[in-house]
Amino acid sequence: MNVLVPLAEGFEEIEAMTVVDVLRRAGIKVTTAGIPGTIVLGSRGVKIIADTKLDSIVEKDYDGLVLVGGSPGYTNLSRSNKVMKIIGDYHRDGKLVSAICGAPTCLAEAGILSNVKATVYPGLEKYIPKPRNEKVLLDGNVITSQGPGTSMDFALKIVEYLAGKETMKNVREQLVFR
Repeated sequence: MNVLVPLAEGFEEIEAMTVVDVLRRAGIKVTTAGIPGTIVLGSRGVKIIADTKLDSIVEKDYDGLVLVGGSPGYTNLSRSNKVMKIIGDYHRDGKLVSAICGAPTCLAEAGILSNVKATVYPGLEKYIPKPRNEKVLLDGNVITSQGPGTSMDFALKIVEYLAGKETMKNVREQLVFR
């Protein structure tokens, strides 16, 4: 399994690092892709070096997409034509499309949430068609979550979706997450 995590300027550090760490613990290959370059500044001033630039990735090499929030990170994701294209392509092809915090609004902008129940950061519900007040929500091949405090639940749901319940339980135990 290969998962793509695009990181735009202003990304939410807790969400990004939690997802990357938990998925890698589960044996899932994760590629972080910076927009526009490999050095990306998070919303709290943390600079990270992404594995590659988004412009360098090949869409078909990945089995899923994880979008993290943060402000203005999720807005910057929605401004990327490549991110918006990947959302649509992956959803159409039945690949995992997941988003946390403000990033589910990107899924709505890409037009994939019209028949999908989703959750989003509190206060942004008006930007998605069928908002639900849940920490993490799986509907078809779409996983959404509410924000930094739900990052671990979000990451574990992605592990369960991609690698199975047993792998998720093992990772959860290793993390001493209750």
